[in-house]
Amino acid sequence: MLDDRQKFRGGGRAITDPADLRKLLGEVMPRAAGKERVALHPRDRDWIAATPFIALSTSDAEGNCDTSPKGDPAGFVRVLDDTTLAIPERPGNRRADGYLNILSNPHVGLLFIIPGRRETLRINGRARLVRDAPYFDDMVVHGHRPILAIEVEIEQIFFHCAKAFIRSHLWEPQQWPVHDLPSHARLVKEIQTNVTESVEELERYYSPENYNAKLYNG
Repeated sequence: MLDDRQKFRGGGRAITDPADLRKLLGEVMPRAAGKERVALHPRDRDWIAATPFIALSTSDAEGNCDTSPKGDPAGFVRVLDDTTLAIPERPGNRRADGYLNILSNPHVGLLFIIPGRRETLRINGRARLVRDAPYFDDMVVHGHRPILAIEVEIEQIFFHCAKAFIRSHLWEPQQWPVHDLPSHARLVKEIQTNVTESVEELERYYSPENYNAKLYNG
């Protein structure tokens, strides 16, 4: 009889044993097995300095997960030392999902993405929220000084290969799929039940002009 972990609506056969998973995937390639580091190499610093976009993954104490995009001018993630990073707060929707997760579970994962590069830098570690620090003055962008930052104590660093970006053609516009998905304003109006604004009002709110005016002042 299948236990709860093995019951899926899709009817698939679940994998619940690490040994079964390893048998299915095969052994780790030696180069991949030995690529992890615990302190920043000068090339890691160069990559971080060239990165304008990261994905921050967190989870709460119960394991409920969240991944949040973070973007700013290249180098916005500050290297404090060989084992510590700082990520500035920028105005958003104030849900604070990731911040709240960090308060209950400090473990985080970071993915550093450089446009046009198919490899990524992955960093895992333990995070804490900081309400002020001397380096905040160096994080001012368009007059916005962050009101908090995420400091990450690094536990694991490695570069990830290019296969996912090659398969997805992410940086190849000629390969991008053609779609007829509705605008974000229409998605919000159709999906969210608490929205009272009209589609026209939402289109104005989500317009590039309005968003650009609020990037650093909320």
